[in-house]
Amino acid sequence: MTQKGIIRGMTKEDVDSVYEIEKLSFSVPWSKESFLEEAENSYAIYFVYEEDSKVWGFAGMHHIVDEGHITNIAVHPEKRRQGIGKALLCALISYAKENGLIGLTLEVRSKNIPAISLYKSFGFKEAGLRKNYYTNPPDDAIIMWLYLKNLKT
Repeated sequence: MTQKGIIRGMTKEDVDSVYEIEKLSFSVPWSKESFLEEAENSYAIYFVYEEDSKVWGFAGMHHIVDEGHITNIAVHPEKRRQGIGKALLCALISYAKENGLIGLTLEVRSKNIPAISLYKSFGFKEAGLRKNYYTNPPDDAIIMWLYLKNLKT
């Protein structure tokens, strides 16, 4: 990893930067208001990657009972392929372990091979498919899980 910045919790002051990265990263971006709501949501856990006083990436999830649902991970196009996405995913996994979560889940576009590869490199497994989950362009979502604890049966 070549990143030299820090990962810290997202604040309301970061929302403008996070929203800009969101717009550059997704064909159907979340609204700025959605991120402002997430900053106030006690179930939402968001981290940002900051370097030279600028936010270059972010990752978020919802802590729901004993599971984490990853909502989004994005890195500014100028800083991609430098390990920032991996570092942000590590921050979410560390949070999950420290808070006793049994696992993390997410949906990812079936055609987003770089993201799928990243998740698999951390041990996420494909667990299902949501047909026509995404629009613009249309795509299925692969449901992935990373179990952190053995589930009792």
